Amino acid sequence: MPESALKRPSLSIGWPLVLSAAAAWFLLYRLLQPFADWLTYGLLNLPVGSHLGESLAFFFYDVPKIILLLSGMIFLITVLRSFFTAEQARAWLGGKREGAGNILAALLGVVTPFCSCSAVPLFIGFVESGIPLGVTFSFLTATPVVNEVALAMLFGLFGWKVAGLYLVSGLTIAVIAGVIIGRLRLERYVEDFVWQVKVGQATVEQEKPSWEERFETAWESTKEIVGKVWLYVVAGIAIGAGIHGYVPADALAQALGKNAWWSVPAGVLLGVPLYSNAAGVIPVVHALMEKGAALGTTLAFMMSVVALSLPEMVILRRVLKPQLIGVFVAILAAAIVFTGYLFNMIL
Repeated sequence: MPESALKRPSLSIGWPLVLSAAAAWFLLYRLLQPFADWLTYGLLNLPVGSHLGESLAFFFYDVPKIILLLSGMIFLITVLRSFFTAEQARAWLGGKREGAGNILAALLGVVTPFCSCSAVPLFIGFVESGIPLGVTFSFLTATPVVNEVALAMLFGLFGWKVAGLYLVSGLTIAVIAGVIIGRLRLERYVEDFVWQVKVGQATVEQEKPSWEERFETAWESTKEIVGKVWLYVVAGIAIGAGIHGYVPADALAQALGKNAWWSVPAGVLLGVPLYSNAAGVIPVVHALMEKGAALGTTLAFMMSVVALSLPEMVILRRVLKPQLIGVFVAILAAAIVFTGYLFNMIL
């Protein structure tokens, strides 16, 4: 049998298939609430308003809803990100200085492909290209702080206002963190080998992918990411369902509300050592806010979880000395605490 006959046929994803999938996505999304209510109060015959009934209805509704939101948004974001590359970002930031450079770096950090495993080569490439340290940190800060999964899920769960506040605050934190680090002149706390590395420059212009190739890449990326995070989603929703059904709203609002001055720093301190991802923490945020927790407090908790994770710091330790990592964490934590208080004051 020839080798070509053993290869699985690839799925050709064009506009008709994408539009059909989008229509099916919207139809399924509209049917989730009736299905969750039927499953909880009809099939399982649980009393309406009971603690167990409220928890299970929340769980049965949120699991498929968040996975649908996650899948749709990751597909869309991956298609949009196919127009940007990390190499383009490095080229655009070359020669940029403080201020405008920090703002552009923060914006590029949101839209360009980046993950924790890319932190070291990107950092080395930026430094080798002559991009100032502060501008580099604005780029490195924006991507974990303004997490695309968190942004997509906040938009789907709470609407564009909350998602927009998260986006603006995250970009502001990234810009401020980069400016402060740049002003402190902390280059001596970058590992010595970084300044000696020479990163090769791409000399061949890559051919732009077709729409079909963008769609196929987005589909593969969606399958990969959802496959990695769905357990976090289920675990997070299970915690949120317990909060929704069993935790008294008055008690939670009192502990995490606007009147508890210590709630914001406590939320940030809790989030720093708590490693999770946006898919796992957003359902908890959803349940907390439904029970009356203050928006600023819950967003501060969420941002500390996704922006100050221990794995991220461990990876950055390869290129940064502990003193610079400590300054970086302290600046981010202070900025997140300030953002939490600000949201609680104005909302």
